[in-house]
Amino acid sequence: MNHTSFRAAVLPPAGALSLGGAARAVHRAVGEIRRGVPVVIEDGGAALIVLPAETATADTLAEFLGATSPAESPPALVLALSRAVAGRIGASPFDGTGDLVALPLDADHLTVDELRALADPTVLQAPENLLRPGAEPAGPVLAPQSAKAAVALAKLARLLPAMLVTPGAEALAHGDLLHVSAADIAAYPEGAATSLVRVAAARVPLDEAEDARVVAFRPQDGGIEHLAILIGNPEQAEAPLVRVHSECFTGDLLGSRRCDCGPQLHQAIRRMASEGAGVLLYMAQEGRGIGLVNKLRAYTLQDAGLDTLDANRALGFNADERSFAAAAVMLKQLGIMRLRLLTNNPQKIAGLAAHGIEVTGRVSHAIAANGENDSYLETKARRFGHLLG
Repeated sequence: MNHTSFRAAVLPPAGALSLGGAARAVHRAVGEIRRGVPVVIEDGGAALIVLPAETATADTLAEFLGATSPAESPPALVLALSRAVAGRIGASPFDGTGDLVALPLDADHLTVDELRALADPTVLQAPENLLRPGAEPAGPVLAPQSAKAAVALAKLARLLPAMLVTPGAEALAHGDLLHVSAADIAAYPEGAATSLVRVAAARVPLDEAEDARVVAFRPQDGGIEHLAILIGNPEQAEAPLVRVHSECFTGDLLGSRRCDCGPQLHQAIRRMASEGAGVLLYMAQEGRGIGLVNKLRAYTLQDAGLDTLDANRALGFNADERSFAAAAVMLKQLGIMRLRLLTNNPQKIAGLAAHGIEVTGRVSHAIAANGENDSYLETKARRFGHLLG
């Protein structure tokens, strides 16, 4: 089968991989906090020094505390995190911005182990001695945009969304720390999605679909690649069968019985092969966008009695952190603007439609329960609105 015209279009246009300074600063900030290094978030004339609770080390915590205020004056130290996580600790926040809250901490007795215990609900007991519930700030500790930016940065790094924060204009003076703006952090996810370009393609015959190709898409920030598996020539179909499939290491690769992802993946490929054409978008959005490490944490909470949705919230995440902007960009670059969507999730239909993709119909994709994932599938239907009937 002739795919010459498709292959000729794989390379990005000249200059497509250039990256603006704002996005580059966010990308660098993600790298810094994954290494446990403090960064400065600027929001207008204000600034925050932030440090992730998960990756802080003894050295970087000392650097953080030393950068926040003179030694003779203890810093105004708070932990920005979700209200759900604060409720687990049993602490009363003194400042809140919707679902995000600020907890006052005692800087004199703070250690990295105690900090992680506050942020991670899989740790059985949080150290109550670190909290200062009686503290009364002179004014708001965190502006809404600043609080959201601090936690959003942790999510971009796929870390627990709990950030050690100290406010103050003195943060602007720390030129040795990376500076990034709150507005740029907020704009980053959509910008990274819309910057996707095709960087490689190859014929990959599959057991369930011999006429298959894999196309790799990379965001201009050099981040995680998304993949498209093309069966036959879906570009030539009026409305090809398409599935948007979030990667699942445990289900797709290991064959985990906790979910239905592996069977959904293979059933989708078989169905497209039987039709002669289709596209499976394999999205780097493990665990509904929270990442593999946090999904394993969610599994631990599920084993303790929480369902999928409540486990994600207990970690500080939304029930579903995915965006369908990247999937829409991939489809457009493949020349597919109209499709039939293989899904049980109405949110996927709405998400693609919101980004300019016409979904002409939904094709059911239900998988029978296996005895291990019965409650998981029930939660999908009851709390996420999936159409499993």
